[in-house]
Amino acid sequence: MNTGRTLAYPLRLSVTARPLVFGGHAIARRLGKTGLPDWSIAETWECSDVDGSGSVVTDGPPAGRSLRRVVADHPGELMGPGWSGSRFPLLTKFLDATGSLPVHLHADDEAARRLEGSPNGKTEAWHILDAAPGATALCGVKAGVTGERLRAALEAQEFDSVLRRLPVRAGETLYVPGGTPHSFGPDTLVYEIEQTSDIQQHAMRWNMEDGSPVDDADFHSHLDMLMQEVDLETRPDFTPGLSIAVGDGVERVFLCAGPYFALERWRAGTAEPLRHSFATAQILSNVGAPVRVRTGTWSGELGRAETLLLPAACAKVEIGGPADVLFGYLPDLDRDVRAPLQAAGHPLPLIDSLGPGTAPGTRGAGAARRKT
Repeated sequence: MNTGRTLAYPLRLSVTARPLVFGGHAIARRLGKTGLPDWSIAETWECSDVDGSGSVVTDGPPAGRSLRRVVADHPGELMGPGWSGSRFPLLTKFLDATGSLPVHLHADDEAARRLEGSPNGKTEAWHILDAAPGATALCGVKAGVTGERLRAALEAQEFDSVLRRLPVRAGETLYVPGGTPHSFGPDTLVYEIEQTSDIQQHAMRWNMEDGSPVDDADFHSHLDMLMQEVDLETRPDFTPGLSIAVGDGVERVFLCAGPYFALERWRAGTAEPLRHSFATAQILSNVGAPVRVRTGTWSGELGRAETLLLPAACAKVEIGGPADVLFGYLPDLDRDVRAPLQAAGHPLPLIDSLGPGTAPGTRGAGAARRKT
């Protein structure tokens, strides 16, 4: 079904702020995001179609409609010709790890369907916006650790004995497949892109909502499920991304890419504006100073740490510099990732380092969900 006028203009979305125990004030004070409550905030969900926490359009003709309703009413205009799906496939967040996140994991697609009753799992990526000197993250099980040893260490809360601890640096990105145990913080500010899901299994003896203790029965129940969902073999590493010069003082960096999402960071000076053409919906998040965004006949300001959803029908966007912005999207990996990077001279093995599924022969969920 298609109702209303053509969806060829950006959508401003409501934001959900989550006051989890590991949060702080960095999203407001360091990124400059306005409109947040004056208490400790761990996450702002910038674009979400998660049940119970979905975004709502806040202005323009579809104002008041949920993102899920927009997907239902305008699937092709939003996502690209031939796309089909019941909900928007991506979730993006700003995340303030002033404290440390709980050690946890998210099921992959197969485990989510089998164990969680969920249509999909949750693969995610972290783009590090800021981190204190010496910041680290836990991600993946150390080579040679058995399930039995992992379970015993998690019960004893001895995480470093079984999980890999990685250095964290601003500007780098980590692609985290479903099933990978992980944590990061303290003093780390992150932009996350992930599959639309909020399933997770924790290995902590405290609740992330308020820090209250988890009783023994619940703790062991969580570990039982975690051990059924864990992947002992995934050991991802941070990458600096792959850069392409696209204009005078304009840089495009592919931060990560895989079957479920891709994320790019674009920077521009004042010699010429940033110009980007696209064929699928783009989640545009500003991580720099306020910028002027133009697409078609629409023009508006995007403030610090604000987000716009650009429907595929927009096709092109122009952003005046100085600019520092992120574009997240569901890729056709051949068209959107491999082709531009190979044209810029990047070899396929290096492109494959951006995330699982970028090697030739895999097209990605964006292609898979388009009717043939």
